[in-house]
Amino acid sequence: MGEWLYGRHPVYEALRSGKRSVSSLLIAKGVQPKGRIATVLEIAQEQDLQVKYVDRARLDSINPHHQGVALNVGKYLYSELMDIFELAERLAEKPFFLIVDSIQDPQNFGALLRSAEGVGVHGVVIPLKRSVQVTPVVVSASAGASEHLHIMRGNLAQTIDVLKREGVWIIGLGQGQDGLAPEMVDLSGPLAVVVGSEGQGMRKLVRESCDIILQLPMSGQIESFNAAAAGSIVLYMAYMKRMEQTGKT
Repeated sequence: MGEWLYGRHPVYEALRSGKRSVSSLLIAKGVQPKGRIATVLEIAQEQDLQVKYVDRARLDSINPHHQGVALNVGKYLYSELMDIFELAERLAEKPFFLIVDSIQDPQNFGALLRSAEGVGVHGVVIPLKRSVQVTPVVVSASAGASEHLHIMRGNLAQTIDVLKREGVWIIGLGQGQDGLAPEMVDLSGPLAVVVGSEGQGMRKLVRESCDIILQLPMSGQIESFNAAAAGSIVLYMAYMKRMEQTGKT
């Protein structure tokens, strides 16, 4: 039966990406065919996808935040490391990774995926265990960005070793005496940004595998940004450095 994606942006992006198999599109009765809904219906017609108009109670049973639309799709298709490197090579860009270590909150994970897709990250690496996976809640939190990303699951320490052998610089986000300020870190080359969990940060082995620990300076009263905010800030900083190097800013 697959799973249900819900919300106008996630459904639109899933249909647009074509990454998953699609079996059913539900639209709430009475919803006006305007804006994103109109576009969803156009894509459904192009893909010869049957549209079913149902009572809102049917959509409420899937998720109360459905915004009048839900899409039944196959399970998320995870990528391989080779897929990510091939994408970077095809775009003639230096590899750009996000590594997410043991984040449990789907909202944080979704926010990171949205940022990663927005700045042109080629691929995201997550652990096989002790981490949120790509679920409908994550797809919703990412506003559908997950559907356009290469996301792979694997042993993080082993994957980091492979990335290092390929010349990728591993930058972990963290606090401590070993942390360097952003202006002391080169974010313009082949890069993987490592974001740890909400409470504990990076696991010991993952932290020790990083080439550099980057610490974001703060002037407020709280000790640190949350995982999604910190990761998004550094991803955008790296994006700007990469754009400067290519003369696109």
